[in-house]
Amino acid sequence: MPERGETSGARPSLDASFCTTHWSAVLAARERNSARAEQALAELCQTYWYPLYVFIRRRGNSPGEAEDLTQGFFERLVEKHYLGDLQPGTGRFRSFLLTALKHFLANEWDRAQTRKRGGGQVIVSIDHREAESRYHYEPADVATPDMLYERRWAFTILERVLTRLGNEFRGSQPAELFDHLRPFLSGDHPGIFYRDVAQRFGIKEGTVRVMVHRLRHRYRELLRTEIGNTVGDPREIDDEIRHLMAVVGT
Repeated sequence: MPERGETSGARPSLDASFCTTHWSAVLAARERNSARAEQALAELCQTYWYPLYVFIRRRGNSPGEAEDLTQGFFERLVEKHYLGDLQPGTGRFRSFLLTALKHFLANEWDRAQTRKRGGGQVIVSIDHREAESRYHYEPADVATPDMLYERRWAFTILERVLTRLGNEFRGSQPAELFDHLRPFLSGDHPGIFYRDVAQRFGIKEGTVRVMVHRLRHRYRELLRTEIGNTVGDPREIDDEIRHLMAVVGT
């Protein structure tokens, strides 16, 4: 990331450590002829399409319209001139993405609506049936599109962390064991006991407790890393974590 105090017109260089945050991936996409930067941005689009999709759907758009608008937004996002005013390392990527989407919907509606379905550059793969199946279970009592976006963003972050944690654990332990330890990540789970897991897998109860302790520690590390990729300043990590936990609890 550029050092603080660097002028807004300066372009960041694409060194080995550049595409480490969501901010840097988007900024790097402004660099021409950078396949690595384009791939990093495409991966972000593939990760975060659903929170944007539900925001568009909750605003009253049909499934087809929401799919087209989501695709159209990501098409514009990867265009270099659309990112020209983006300031490096400022704010939170969560807020930036929603603000950019609202800007797109307000100013590019006609263009998006007249696009031929499938006629543009496919930045993110959206399975219509998957999208609507997930949307069907969204809570009806979440009053606004903004609130629903925030909830889906938070759950996307947490799902990414759990996936990384599970992949790490399964590299050295039975895959099924992680599924049984996962409920303990948020605290001791009523009705599930360490001894039950120990007996099922033929290990000591103390070993299960140690595994849970280490998983909780690693989970917190991975969560901070994931959140760190979405903020412009490491000092914002704790506030962002508190915000996501509050959103999930609503």
